[in-house]
Amino acid sequence: MRIGLGGRPARWVHRRALPAGLTFTLLVTVAACRPELTPPGAPTNWPSTSARHWQWQWQLTGVLDPEVEADVFVLDPVGTTTAQTAELRSRKRRLVCQVHIGSMHPADPDASRYPAPVRGATAADTGRVWLDVRRWEVLRPVLADRFRLCRGKGFGAVVFADADGYDRPSGFALEFDHQLAFNRRVAALARSLDLSPGLLNDLPQVAALAPDFDFAVNEECVRLGQCDRLLPFVDAGKPVFHVEYSGAVTDFCVTSVGYGFASVRKNRSLDAWRLPCAAP
Repeated sequence: MRIGLGGRPARWVHRRALPAGLTFTLLVTVAACRPELTPPGAPTNWPSTSARHWQWQWQLTGVLDPEVEADVFVLDPVGTTTAQTAELRSRKRRLVCQVHIGSMHPADPDASRYPAPVRGATAADTGRVWLDVRRWEVLRPVLADRFRLCRGKGFGAVVFADADGYDRPSGFALEFDHQLAFNRRVAALARSLDLSPGLLNDLPQVAALAPDFDFAVNEECVRLGQCDRLLPFVDAGKPVFHVEYSGAVTDFCVTSVGYGFASVRKNRSLDAWRLPCAAP
């Protein structure tokens, strides 16, 4: 399950990157340096003092491993059972459900609730169908029920996938402002249902949307040279959960931890395997 990427060249990299000589320090976990992390709640809170100290896991495929040493788990709300979330909550883990807000898949349990007029082009790499985000009156009740499923299973936060249809061949004449208004509406909807909203990718809109979201999830900003675009979250004391799918952690951790991100190396399949950077 791969999320599309896009963006511009990086700026200000020298401002946040750390000297290469500190690489070893970044890769050695010093537990005593980490602040006490408060247990999860609903909606999940993200203390600014802990923003760069979270260890996180993103698993959408394979058998869930609840013993991964991570404070935050990003999971599929349909495939994850209530028993699994209960076990994770008993371990004081913060739970984030991933919900596709700008697309649907024909195999989704609620696919029939999306009428033909709001269905656009199909993404060749995922088989997901883009939605007309201008049709809030149609999409709102479906998204509300998806969020209620998350809350019913014990999640305290939600991250929005496919929140960038305006920047894709969606089949609709979507503009930047259409997407901006939609993403803000969905964030407000999540809050009304006691879920903390997070933004997945959509880097061109981060500067405008950071005040409306509590955290960000990003794919491969180091490889693509785009990490500076996530600074509005960092500067506001909000966590950025970052993943790279290639390269050695001894290379990308120096950059990403220098920016203040919580970073891991993952397989693109987003199975249980992970190799985290150590927080400073």
